[in-house]
Amino acid sequence: MKIDLTDTTSSKINAALMEARRASGSTAAGMVLTLVIVTDEGSAYDALKAANEASREHPMRTLAVIKRAGRSPRARAETRLDAEILVGTDAGSGETVILRMHGELVAHAQSVVLPLLLPDAPTVVWWPENAPLHPAQDPLGALAQRRITDAVTAESPVGQLAQRAQSYTPGDTDLAWTRITGWRSMLAAALDQRPSHITAAVVEGESYNPSVELLGLWLTNRLHVPVERVVTGGPGITAVHLRTKDGDITLDRPDGLLGTLSMPGSPDRQVALKRRDTSELIAEELRRLDPDDIYATAVRTPVERLREPAGTEAATAEGTAQAVAEATAAATADPAPAAADGADGADKAPAKKAAGKRAAKGSA
Repeated sequence: MKIDLTDTTSSKINAALMEARRASGSTAAGMVLTLVIVTDEGSAYDALKAANEASREHPMRTLAVIKRAGRSPRARAETRLDAEILVGTDAGSGETVILRMHGELVAHAQSVVLPLLLPDAPTVVWWPENAPLHPAQDPLGALAQRRITDAVTAESPVGQLAQRAQSYTPGDTDLAWTRITGWRSMLAAALDQRPSHITAAVVEGESYNPSVELLGLWLTNRLHVPVERVVTGGPGITAVHLRTKDGDITLDRPDGLLGTLSMPGSPDRQVALKRRDTSELIAEELRRLDPDDIYATAVRTPVERLREPAGTEAATAEGTAQAVAEATAAATADPAPAAADGADGADKAPAKKAAGKRAAKGSA
């Protein structure tokens, strides 16, 4: 069922939701959370599609906030709220409200969203693109227990990690971190099967991909060994090597579909390591609403902790190091608490990164 409301209010939207629920024979009692998507017209379709698919695992009310301030003085002066309500099969396992805000209402989106939140249920805010510098201090982000961003959509994806470190507040997370869940699980399982003393590690992957950097930083923190960053053509993360005295433990995935786990003294094994869709990433994030301390530790570790292999192009390294430095300086004048920690003897050569905005299609 679809209902269009023009020049409406939050109370009228709530009344229309109740009427649509009665007409379709559904109830709001089964919904477990409210997902607020802050997006634009260009990204709304893909974001709503991902949310609808995720709602089959997490029945929820989805509120898509589309801000349309207008370019002309007349358009900016016209304050209006239009709404599109979807209930039933059109909204997955829940209900969807698309809120199009015009004029001055754009600056007060939280006043529209607050009355539409499910009572006594957690709220999650997701920015598919153009996330604020400090999500927890954003008026909409302040309403949520969980705030989801995506560094890969930033102008400088790897430099965006410095901003996420500066602004981190418990409850923040990023889809660049969610994309490496499979890699972290496989590597942890490999070490459970064959406990070994790791002396060093190598992470291979695309130069612009923040998930590659986060995986390297996670290994740095958990294993307390130097981690080398090698740039490849992708897609995403292509391989991880854990050095031991008996040989390398290697997880290799050159095609983005199937991985190969190699361990000394054991035959190679094929493992499922497919790059996941955005809907799967969102569904994973909605399974836990408590702060992710492991993510906080990883993102607060400077990417300079990752080492470059010998023979890399100095010009590229210098240019990408400057991009990260500029992103950090733009975030705040004060360093993040964990960023003040030394490298504990590890080389501080900057990791390779390439600026350039990439759409969040596919994962690490």
